[in-house]
Amino acid sequence: MVEITVRGAGIFGLSVAWACVQRGAKVCVVDPSGPAAGSSGGLVGALAPHVPENWNPKKAFQLDSLLMAEGFWSEVEAAGGGSAGYARTGRLQPINDDAALALAQRRVETAKVLWQDNAIWEVIAASDTEWAPTTPSGLLIRDTLSALAHPRKACDALVKALTAKGAEITTNAPDRGQVLWATGMAGLLEMTSNHHRSVGNGVKGQAALLRYDARGLPQLFAGGVHVIPHYDGTVAIGSTSEREYDTPGQTDAQLDVVIDAARAAIPALHVAPVLERWAGVRPRARSRAPMLGAWPDRPGHFIANGGFKIGFGMAPKVAQVMADFMLEGRDAIPDGFRVEDNL
Repeated sequence: MVEITVRGAGIFGLSVAWACVQRGAKVCVVDPSGPAAGSSGGLVGALAPHVPENWNPKKAFQLDSLLMAEGFWSEVEAAGGGSAGYARTGRLQPINDDAALALAQRRVETAKVLWQDNAIWEVIAASDTEWAPTTPSGLLIRDTLSALAHPRKACDALVKALTAKGAEITTNAPDRGQVLWATGMAGLLEMTSNHHRSVGNGVKGQAALLRYDARGLPQLFAGGVHVIPHYDGTVAIGSTSEREYDTPGQTDAQLDVVIDAARAAIPALHVAPVLERWAGVRPRARSRAPMLGAWPDRPGHFIANGGFKIGFGMAPKVAQVMADFMLEGRDAIPDGFRVEDNL
């Protein structure tokens, strides 16, 4: 039996561990701070696609991953009994002017080519419902590819599934067998310290959780803010993108701006109370794509890092590709995602 030590219990580490366990590997996940202690323990969980145009390997990889997500999370939930809060309920976005309308209509056609029969991007008339963003044109973009998950509950569901399959999850253990490093910002800093240029950096994000029951309804993107209706009757909104910051885990007035923007764009949230404010630092690889592959000069060691804002959406495909690579020697890592692309 192949042994694998996964260092890092965020979404990448847990997802790759799950893919390896499913293929019969003996897996130990090690994280001194416990599961989802870093940026994977956030609030938002928007599994939202890139726009259907200017196609590239990153967008193709993300499309594959979003289409895999329902099966991935169903298997996780069935194995461990936890709920990831996954739902593919689509997304609505306002169309503010004629230029935005023309662009949206062009994307209707490119989505037919690029997404094929898997999902649609369309322009629809705004209906007289409470759960919708204000739209000056009276029109909305609707896509059926966008999905959502509850970040903390999704990580917990993976922990339950791994435990049910006999994997070990601990705060301290020696390396055994192959080693996957999925250590987020700390890992990027370690790699940078051993190279002549930055391998990646952290980008702080702030988000909030509001009490408003919109479960089962589409996510919204309006006013520059993602608005995610979770299955537990809360709504997450976020987030900031801060390259410079002094207090990584603290919220400040920049989150107030996000909350105000969401309330201005979506009247239903005007009086929704804030339940929680959250801040964390998301790992962004230099290439902006996830960083996957073998760790140069460390035989038997591998890296899965750089999920940044799209880690949960990328996780099913990252898990598949890394399990292929580590267990079977099959290299399906796209150009631009390789570790060496960031060194």
